[in-house]
Amino acid sequence: MTVVSNKSKRNLIIIMGIVFIFFMLLCLKLGWVQIVKGDEYSAKAVEQQTRDTPIEAERGIIYDTNDKELAVSVVCYTIWARPTDIKASEADKGKSTEQVAKTLSDILAMNLEEVKELISKEQSIIKIKKGIDKDTADKIRDADLPGIEIAEDTKRSYPMGSFASHVLGTVTDDNTGLSGLELEYNTYLSGISGRWVNYTDTSGNRLSYGKERYYSAEDGYSIVTTIDQVIQHYTEKALEQVMKKTSADRVMAIVMDPKTGDVLAMAQNPDFDLNDPKTPLDSDEQKKLASMSDDEKVAYWNKMWRNSLVSDVYEPGSTFKLLTTSIALEEGIASLDSTYYCKGVVDVAGEDIHCWYYPNAHGTQSLKQAVGNSCNPVFVKLATEIGIDKFYDYLATFGITGTTGIDFPGEGSAILQSKENAGPVGLATIGFGQGVAVTPIQLITAVCSLGNNGKMMKPRLVKELQDSKGKTVESFDSEVVRQVISKETADEMCSIMQYVVDEGGGGNAKVEGYKVGCKTGTANKLNDAGTGYSEDTYSSCIALAPMDDPQVAVLVIVDSPKGVRFGSVTAAPGVQQILSDTLRYLNVSPDDNSQKEANAEKVKVPDVIGKSASDAIGILGGKALSYDMNENVAAQEDFIVVKQYPAAGTKVKKGSKVYLYNE
Repeated sequence: MTVVSNKSKRNLIIIMGIVFIFFMLLCLKLGWVQIVKGDEYSAKAVEQQTRDTPIEAERGIIYDTNDKELAVSVVCYTIWARPTDIKASEADKGKSTEQVAKTLSDILAMNLEEVKELISKEQSIIKIKKGIDKDTADKIRDADLPGIEIAEDTKRSYPMGSFASHVLGTVTDDNTGLSGLELEYNTYLSGISGRWVNYTDTSGNRLSYGKERYYSAEDGYSIVTTIDQVIQHYTEKALEQVMKKTSADRVMAIVMDPKTGDVLAMAQNPDFDLNDPKTPLDSDEQKKLASMSDDEKVAYWNKMWRNSLVSDVYEPGSTFKLLTTSIALEEGIASLDSTYYCKGVVDVAGEDIHCWYYPNAHGTQSLKQAVGNSCNPVFVKLATEIGIDKFYDYLATFGITGTTGIDFPGEGSAILQSKENAGPVGLATIGFGQGVAVTPIQLITAVCSLGNNGKMMKPRLVKELQDSKGKTVESFDSEVVRQVISKETADEMCSIMQYVVDEGGGGNAKVEGYKVGCKTGTANKLNDAGTGYSEDTYSSCIALAPMDDPQVAVLVIVDSPKGVRFGSVTAAPGVQQILSDTLRYLNVSPDDNSQKEANAEKVKVPDVIGKSASDAIGILGGKALSYDMNENVAAQEDFIVVKQYPAAGTKVKKGSKVYLYNE
């Protein structure tokens, strides 16, 4: 019988002790994993096995008023990466994180370090790049990269590039509205994203016990705008020609239906390509942008995308006199039979306010003539007699002290002196359109009431929402804001506006065969310091047509034209072109008497001696005559015509040139 030595027993006990300790440590570790860290490791296991692929909703279409597509969503692809899968497959497929990053960066034309950083993040899934075309997606698919997935997606596309760019606006890379209607109606357009969830092993094979879940995306609603693609085209074409002729910094226009408040067209030039919104269209501007800092670039883009017709203010100048006249007529302070005397200057609270005609004077004139002559002293008198309280009350009624409520982001507000600070001089200058700044949408909305029997409509850009099947889900009706003046006053204002075109300086807005009414304005801009006025101007023209039943309102603003700056020369021709094309497109019947005048081969040369150059040009334009004068002198001042050739009363062919002399 073998006797076990004490030493052997001791060794056995030690071994058993070590085994026991290891066993206890294993139990503790197992308990730590199963109990303490159980939820965490369970979640990690589910995360590794779960393939949760986002499914983006298709963004709604933006239509014009006739259901023509202005903004659509097109199929593209998004590249996703699962960093844990890339790392885990290095031994299996022999492709390292470095190799995957290099292949992706080459195919996607991305920075290698940027791609490497993305696919190395501690995230279950991360987006590498969005908006990839099919050919690029196929190259990545053929590369068979571990942990890389390709999802079908959509991106925003604008079939006509820069068309209506400031109205439609832009989206981010994630198809979220960034500006314009894309931002204003983003909630409706964007829809609700879906998900595709399934369970796989580390090689990407589906697990037999895994349940697949698919949550389909809900596509966004489409919006039907009030913009008419044809009228928008006419407007943009006209602005291009105005830019070429005036070399202005920019030109802007709004076309509106006075009866409904529908914005039929809204445009700015320069514009930008919606499919590449961060790149200016002008090559010089591209170079300037490239040299800017990141902060400067952001400021530049915001300015380029900004819709100044809604968001910014400008001094309206003489176009504002239409509102002053309306108030005076409505309050019975003036009538069409009223006469006024201009001596070239008027004293207000001890301060002389000059007529632009000074040192000359308009003398005795009717109310119509005073509007046609833009005679400042007459409007000083009207505003003073109205009184500051009543005048400001009417400005509120016309919507000048608030906002129009147009369905567009970032609407600006007028800059107007408080009643307490304005005083007699402030009231006097506001009466003729100086010392007040309004948004273009405010002015045209107010003037549209003159062509709508005194009723002011709320401007709108969208009239309905449609689902993906084209069914209307919500309509936005036109809305009457308030009755701002009586029908009688509105009719009188229409006759005054028509007089300005037929007999006054607004003749360049005349459309042969139609009764057109307008008012032009030329206002100096504030200098950069905001301490006074510069030589640059806002030259503008606002018009209604046809005057017996206005269907269209047009406002054109020319910012800082070069050379001759009169609104009658710079803006009125643009208005005329837009009206001419639009009235015929809308099948508005010509007026019989106006048509006879239009058919005449010869016209009498009007008498423009004693008129300002700006008025003379407009009067000649109204008779289908052109002009010639010393452009250098006209660019410096609105001189008085002292001689003309041919003489007044001479019958000449339409289009003939009349020479204007200042000495």
